[in-house]
Amino acid sequence: MSQSAAHPSSSSSIPNVLTIAGVDPSGGAGVLADLKAFSALGAYGCGVIAALTAQNTQGVAGVHVPPTDFLRLQIDTLFADVALHATKIGMLGSAEVTAAVAERLAHWQARNVVLDPVMVAKSGDALLARNAIAAMREALFPQSFLITPNLPEAGVLLEQRAPETVKEMYRVAERLRELLPLSSERWVMLKGGHLPGSEITDLLFDGDRMIELPSPRIETRNTHGTGCSLSSAIAALLPRHEGGFRGVEAAVRQARQWLLGAIARSGELGVGSGHGPVHHFHAMWRAA
Repeated sequence: MSQSAAHPSSSSSIPNVLTIAGVDPSGGAGVLADLKAFSALGAYGCGVIAALTAQNTQGVAGVHVPPTDFLRLQIDTLFADVALHATKIGMLGSAEVTAAVAERLAHWQARNVVLDPVMVAKSGDALLARNAIAAMREALFPQSFLITPNLPEAGVLLEQRAPETVKEMYRVAERLRELLPLSSERWVMLKGGHLPGSEITDLLFDGDRMIELPSPRIETRNTHGTGCSLSSAIAALLPRHEGGFRGVEAAVRQARQWLLGAIARSGELGVGSGHGPVHHFHAMWRAA
């Protein structure tokens, strides 16, 4: 039985949001960061572990991928019981894991799937096998409501160089949208943080409307897990903003504003000596 048949709705106004991703022991990225973002934005977080890493703020020392049969069991056991209003996909690691996640999400008719195509850690360490990229495009993109690649990830997905200007980003966003199902509402959020300059411009595109989302660049080393946290924030907010184009735009704008605050106040934390995490609970915890 699909999720939509087993759990047509939830009596609570608090959305249940799932992350399927890897674990970063330092808490700045992956499942632990996702759960913080969910909680900070008023959603109840659930987590399925797709990979384990030995990682800190300076780099990734190792990756372990659990058996795919157990991954499927995690997903099936959760969806059979909990009405999930959105699902965020992060680090998957391998082609086998990617295909398994895509197949189970299709089976359960998962709603509001936000895919962050995690490929490389902030330290430069690879987090996705090269042979998994085709599986992501072919199996997981059809299940995704919104994808959130950065510029290098977009280049890899399209098998071309990464865009180097905002103008080039427009064409890349259009090409990425062509990889998603054309018969239903789907979105691309192309993150422009890798371009130089004092301002960052992201693009939000649904195949018809292209929205430029500018924001000031905050100079800090504490950018570990920003992509994970942003995609998780969007997933947490989408169920509260359902209802077409304006709802998606509102969820994305609110998520970006929250992340700007999390980056701006990241200096209040003292985690590690490399790229530190953002401050997920900046709006809740009193400043030091």
